[in-house]
Amino acid sequence: MSGGPIGNLFASLPQHPASEVFDTLLDHDSVRIERIVSQGHTAPAEGWFDQDEHEWVLVLEGAGRLLFEDGREVELRRGDHLHIPAHVRHKVSWTDPQRLTVWLAVFYA
Repeated sequence: MSGGPIGNLFASLPQHPASEVFDTLLDHDSVRIERIVSQGHTAPAEGWFDQDEHEWVLVLEGAGRLLFEDGREVELRRGDHLHIPAHVRHKVSWTDPQRLTVWLAVFYA
């Protein structure tokens, strides 16, 4: 059995996106992998992610900050990764406005 087509995480990156761009790269059984592209974007003031799945996130390029409901804020730069357990409420509080931030997010049960 052969694999699917070859993809590239840096292909077709939007330039100066008006809002965050979410691209699902893989969605299979209990795992979903997304590429997220941000540039100066944040979550709405009232919006928190409260997910049923665990999330492992990696910053491939750029920088961003995640704010957690308990007040902790974490800055992630190129190469930094973080595990976020299911139902840990969090949101994006800052992304670099000068350049694209490319995230890779893996969601799993």
